[in-house]
This record gives sequence, structure tokens and C-alpha cells, in this order.
Amino acid sequence: METSLTIAEVAQRTGLTAYTLRYYERIGLIAAVPRAPGGQRRYASADMDLLDFLLRLRETGMSIQGMQAFVRLRSQGDASVGERREMLEEHLAEVQARVAALQQSMQALSFKIDHYREVEKTNKRPPLSGKAREGKTSNDEQHTTGPEPKRQPALRAWPGQAS
Repeated sequence: METSLTIAEVAQRTGLTAYTLRYYERIGLIAAVPRAPGGQRRYASADMDLLDFLLRLRETGMSIQGMQAFVRLRSQGDASVGERREMLEEHLAEVQARVAALQQSMQALSFKIDHYREVEKTNKRPPLSGKAREGKTSNDEQHTTGPEPKRQPALRAWPGQAS
């Protein structure tokens, strides 16, 4: 006899809430789960296998509608193997494109972090003597990146405006 799991056990194993598991059943992502004599849901290993795969699809960004389409095709058996493969190939290509975009973003972040580390290295000088007497603290020195910027001339009022 196959071991079955309660909804609480499945929730603990999958990280889904009991509410989400009931929702997945209601919208057809998983088939109606058999019940124990007391009415408690009992999930079989086949249910767990499907849930594990659905979680992978969800983790990779597949929509609920996409997962529902996959489950409908799956219910057709071997007749839909080609369509399921094509669907998963398309989804995989989308995931790969997102991963490539994330890698580019990671490189840009790493470049900027390296740049800031270099800036910090060049700005870490011992405070100059006498600066504290002029009202500057060592904290001010850390935030200075060079000579003070030139001040912009004051804006003039438009003709007809009070200045």
C-alpha cells in the first residue's frame, strides 16, 4: 500500500500553504485529491511528483495559465508529448533569456562595486593637520572626492519678474 500525506505534511514539504494546495486543486492544477474516511485529503506520491514539477515551473516564472495548459496536455497522455516538449522548450528559452539578462546586470553591479571600492581606497587618506581647526572633521575628508566644485552664477529673473 502506498503511503499518503495529509495536507499539512504536503504544505510542510513543499512550502506551499494549505490554502494554496486547495486552490491548485480547485483550478485544476492538481487532480481532485482522494479523501480519507474522515474527509481529510490524502496526497499520493504521484501528486507530490506533479507538485514538485509545478513548483519548478512556478519558480522559473511560468504563469498559472501556462501551468494549467501544461496540466491539460499532460492529462491527454502520450498523445500530447510533443506539445508538452515544445511548450517546455519555449519556456526554457524564456528562462535562459532572463538568466542572460540577469548575468549582464550582475556584471554591471560588480563593475560599479569595484569602481566604488577604488574610489574609497583613494579617499582614505589621513586627515591633514589643521583641518580640524578650520571646522572640518575627518568625516568630511572621507566624503570629499577632490577640489570643491565651482559655483554656478545666480539665475537671473525673467523679464517682468521681481528679482
